[in-house]
Amino acid sequence: MPATETIKQERMHIRLDTASKQTLEKAASYSHKKLSEFVLSQSLSAAETIISEHEHITLSQPDWDLFLDALENPPTKNTKLMDALALHKKSVVR
Repeated sequence: MPATETIKQERMHIRLDTASKQTLEKAASYSHKKLSEFVLSQSLSAAETIISEHEHITLSQPDWDLFLDALENPPTKNTKLMDALALHKKSVVR
């Protein structure tokens, strides 16, 4: 069964200095890839790493225990919490 190929419809144009292009070309050559394939694969890898760092949280066991305790026994709302929630609502744009 043939593999489904993604249709490439988008383009990106970048400008760079000669030394940077030569460096990328050399790295692409060592990787046995065309320059565009190399740049795309490396930038996607970096993008996935950055996204993962921002979208996943890793907790130590003591912090995990505190987190679960806070979920099971939420603190009562006090003035500081209400102020923090109001500031968050005002500051965060979705």
